[in-house]
Amino acid sequence: MSAFLTVASEPAGLITLLIFAGAIVLFITGWLAPEVTGLLAAALLVTFKVLKPDEAVQGFGSPALITLMGLFAVSAGLFRSGGLDRLRALIGSDAVRSPKRMIALMVGVVAPISAFVPNTPIVATLLPVLEGWCHRRGISPSKVLLPLSFATVLGGTISLLGTSTNLLASDVSRQLGYGSLELFSFTAIGIPIWLIGSAYMLFFSERMLPDRGFEGDDLLGSMAREGYFTDVLIPLESELIGQSLHNSRLQRRFDVDVLELHRGSESFTAPLADLVLQAGDRLMLRCNRDNLLRLQQEHTVTLAPITDLDEDVQELAGASSTSPQRVVEVLLPDGSAIVGSSVRDLRFRQRYNATLLAVRRGNQVLRELLGRVQLQAGDVLLLQAPLDAIRGMQANNDLVLLDELEKDLPTTSRKWVAVVISALVILLPMFKLLPLMAVVLLAVVAMVATGCLRPGELQRSIRWDVILLLGSLTSFSVAMQSTGLAEALATDLLRSMQGWSPYLVLLSVTVLAQIFTEALSNGATVVLLIPIATEVAKGLDLPPMAFIFAVMFAASQSFLTPIGYQTNLMVFGPGRYRFLDMTRYGLPLTLTLAVTMPWLICRHFGI
Repeated sequence: MSAFLTVASEPAGLITLLIFAGAIVLFITGWLAPEVTGLLAAALLVTFKVLKPDEAVQGFGSPALITLMGLFAVSAGLFRSGGLDRLRALIGSDAVRSPKRMIALMVGVVAPISAFVPNTPIVATLLPVLEGWCHRRGISPSKVLLPLSFATVLGGTISLLGTSTNLLASDVSRQLGYGSLELFSFTAIGIPIWLIGSAYMLFFSERMLPDRGFEGDDLLGSMAREGYFTDVLIPLESELIGQSLHNSRLQRRFDVDVLELHRGSESFTAPLADLVLQAGDRLMLRCNRDNLLRLQQEHTVTLAPITDLDEDVQELAGASSTSPQRVVEVLLPDGSAIVGSSVRDLRFRQRYNATLLAVRRGNQVLRELLGRVQLQAGDVLLLQAPLDAIRGMQANNDLVLLDELEKDLPTTSRKWVAVVISALVILLPMFKLLPLMAVVLLAVVAMVATGCLRPGELQRSIRWDVILLLGSLTSFSVAMQSTGLAEALATDLLRSMQGWSPYLVLLSVTVLAQIFTEALSNGATVVLLIPIATEVAKGLDLPPMAFIFAVMFAASQSFLTPIGYQTNLMVFGPGRYRFLDMTRYGLPLTLTLAVTMPWLICRHFGI
């Protein structure tokens, strides 16, 4: 490693490596949000004069990033105008009677759509449909939700529009002088990969996916059947005041278990039967949904406030019960602005006009006082809210509604307009009539002008966490080139790879990229490894684009951990998966693709 050590000992190289090492620690530990880590790294590279300001932020003005922003808006217009209602109806159809048929539908229909529509909104839209299908069929959601995520990930490698990773790889390729990728530059490789992954899911899902159960496993179901843990408050007008739990009708008339009692700074646990109840007592109950609602209607108890502020107690105790209320599940996606905050600090009730009933984290139900819960990505929240507030959540990027509101499906009056606009986004660049970026921006304007998307929805549709992350990560690639680290590391790698076949070299690059993707993120993998991989390719007199493809495909596919890819995390909580469930199901697919992708690339480039 002499060449690398020589460059690393220079001030610019050493500073760059230290910043990279710090960023990797932050990516892995999650102490900072990924996009904040990327911005911090870019700022430090400028602060220590490794890069000039315009070099550090050039990624924010790249055609790939502008295209991605427009693509978020186009996909939002397609979904919200009802352009994919037929897909929703097909997925939720009672004609699909088994998990295997549902998986076949995912790999055969959902995956190809994911080649042109970002997979995150697809999963967010189909999650409630799939859960409803599971409930009607009595099938565990764990049997179908992970294949939904994997199908969209596999489909995303068919075309340039499939994932943000593809667009970022195209931009890094352009910066390195190898040109941008075309819409279907790698489709000849992507289609076999999709078919291999589809075959694996069709034939091995039944034995590889766990059955985490159905009855009582969802938050709404548990409240309706077995009961759920929730906090309530005894209001001033409650008939329970002055009675013991043993003599009260709380346990005699209703199927309610009192697990804990909190009075001021005091806490009481079982046995509680002889404890005399007072106004303002806070109880942790286990009861079903119907009994909880009846207790509320009779003012026997009220849902406990999530803060200790007097105005919140008064507001909750005197809240009107005339507006129609719904109890729904929502998911906190990765990148949500409220991740990392406590329920109390958020003033959740005031912010969303919704009362938090419970929190599920993976297959764990949180039983502590809800106001203290620190929200994490992937948490599923059980909320009670008026219908209008729930409708508002549908347009909120910080929450993903997991319950279908049948009356709130998108209006279909402009459905075909949105479909035609989306089709033109594919056709015009394919026939080289217009550049991709121009077509996407024109499509955004057309979506707004035709009423498929409102201006306010346009702004909310853009995933700013993704934009900030990808824009800032470009500084990594520029620093690797400007300091000479990429060339030096490639030189040392070449020495160790002398005499290797092209397949073995590509296999090594693919496995390294897969490891980086699971440990860091797909964006970081692309910007860190593509400069090194292309230098290795030049040294071995092999096509650099082959190595760009290897890194891009490996970085676009994360099947081992829930944190490796956004859609994996989205299905992790609703499916009640455990961490190793994903590893066990994804490892054979990961190993299969690690072996076959380099072979497909070698055949494609004739090396």
